[in-house]
Amino acid sequence: MIPDKPAPKGGPNRFPPQWSVLLWYLPLMIFLLWMWQQAFSSMNVRTIPYSEFKTQVRQGQVVEATVRNDTIEGRIDPHAATSGNQSNATAAGGGDKPYLFRTVRVEDPKLVEDLEAAHVKFVGMRPGFMSQFLFAWLLPIAFIFLLWGFISRRMSSGAGSSILSFGKSRARLVAEKETGITFNDVAGCDEAKYELQEVVDFLKNPDRYRSLGAKIPKGVLLVGPPGTGKTLLAKAVAGEAQVPFFSISGSDFVEMFVGVGAARVRDLFVQAKAQAPCIVFIDELDAIGRERGVHVGPVNDEREQTLNALLVEMDGFAPNAGVILLAATNRPEVLDRALLRPGRFDRQVIVDAPDIDGRQAILRVHTRTVPLDDDVDLRRIARATPGFSGADLANAVNEAALLAARRRGRVIHQHDLEEAIEKVVAGPERKSRRLTEEIKRRVAYHEVGHALVAAYSKHADPVHKISIIPRGRAALGYTMQLPAEDQYLMTRSELVDRIRSALGGRAAEEVVYGEVTTGAENDLERVTVLARQMICLFGMNEKLGLAHSALRQGIYFHGADGTFQRDCSEKTAEEIDREVKNLLADTYREACEILLQHRDQLEAVSAELLKRESMDGHTFREMIGLAPHDALAEPAPANGEIVIRP
Repeated sequence: MIPDKPAPKGGPNRFPPQWSVLLWYLPLMIFLLWMWQQAFSSMNVRTIPYSEFKTQVRQGQVVEATVRNDTIEGRIDPHAATSGNQSNATAAGGGDKPYLFRTVRVEDPKLVEDLEAAHVKFVGMRPGFMSQFLFAWLLPIAFIFLLWGFISRRMSSGAGSSILSFGKSRARLVAEKETGITFNDVAGCDEAKYELQEVVDFLKNPDRYRSLGAKIPKGVLLVGPPGTGKTLLAKAVAGEAQVPFFSISGSDFVEMFVGVGAARVRDLFVQAKAQAPCIVFIDELDAIGRERGVHVGPVNDEREQTLNALLVEMDGFAPNAGVILLAATNRPEVLDRALLRPGRFDRQVIVDAPDIDGRQAILRVHTRTVPLDDDVDLRRIARATPGFSGADLANAVNEAALLAARRRGRVIHQHDLEEAIEKVVAGPERKSRRLTEEIKRRVAYHEVGHALVAAYSKHADPVHKISIIPRGRAALGYTMQLPAEDQYLMTRSELVDRIRSALGGRAAEEVVYGEVTTGAENDLERVTVLARQMICLFGMNEKLGLAHSALRQGIYFHGADGTFQRDCSEKTAEEIDREVKNLLADTYREACEILLQHRDQLEAVSAELLKRESMDGHTFREMIGLAPHDALAEPAPANGEIVIRP
């Protein structure tokens, strides 16, 4: 544990906690004691009308009186009355015991004469200075301040922030036990955990590192695609660090008022330095850290001023010792280069999609609190989910629990997890969508065409499941293919076989019906992107050669969605289009030839699929006479994807 640093002089913690409590409780206790005395004295004093008071004076029962500006107080003794009025005094007084009285004074010029005639011992008294000051000045001013403070807090905690708090940082101080997450709850990113554990250990044992001349890193940037656990890692750091941990989002610095973002950055670091050593976590750093000078406009200028303030606070003339900035983003390519240099973000931690071992560990973490049946094989589920992030796996486990609850089961079975994976990937089943027998037969031919072309292509991914049950928004059926081994590189033959199997559905429709439908739209989109990448990015064309004819939009995390821009002349672009068409035409012709050679298998498997509506890969390979091949018997690729042919 790191000992607490003494608070600076003149700061908000000038008094120790116990003294600050006494400073509040002592005046409150005196005030409550005074109020109790006033209430107790009021309980023993009887309030009487002024007319009754005059009667008691005439009867000689008033023994003594204190005349004030507004009231008259004193003591009445019924035994002090004259003998002639003794019985009347007892009846008027309501008893024969002396008592204290109070009455409201009215304008009575003869009051003094009456008191002297009745031989009453009386004195005059004016209010004291402290009483006048307390009731006329102190209490009203205190009430005004309390009311103003209450209104200010309500305004600052409401939907619209107080005007005076615009420049205040919105960072939230997270307690160690508040997150409830430690490094034991994070799996699938061992390298990232190791880097962050080192930072936490530095905060706990700084002398061990300083003795070797090591300096604590000023910034750690977590980089990775969405859902890989960047924010979860930050929560684990908060649970492990045992130091103050400030959490804030990058969007909290952005406001429509000029200078607010920079003011909040400065206020954030003022708070952090007062709590040093501490950790500041900024989620979605790209909201304020985008490259400067790209766009023109007042909004962008405000963001640049916020970024400038952040750069100066991280590594400027003023020392920034003891404050570690932990940030996360999934768009590192848009960040300013000055923000990424050593001295600001000294290390960048890549949090990528987990491999098979990581997915199994993540599944083990997410299934600790759910009842699993003995037949559940998490290793098999991990092999069936290549390319899944931690958030995807958590969603799949939750969907499996919902499916088990829907069938009123007490435990989650293996088929619940497999059905949940299909639901996450392909969408929920659309059982309400009624298809005619002709449409179902055409869909069956389409999906079996995918599977047959993939089965007779040497480098295609093995078929895992075929289904003609509608799923999602537009899929009337799907063919799921899972890679059989780890694939970090793909050859030209493997890419060509992937294109050929994707065109197998359209080829089956043409072979059987002689015409095609709109069902192959997604297939054509995918194969066009893949063929263009082969020619423009991978240099897999003899006529175009080794030239790189396109640029990716994102240099870190990109998908197979064709997000790249042209980097060639118009003539080269025309040649690229021509070669893409030739490649697709050749693979489509080969797919048609495969289906024509195995037309009997196309008919048999389609007829069986119409009866079952779904078929696993093992049954499919048995029907076409190939050796059974379990796609899940081998490790799935760490960076691969589930190929679904709708």
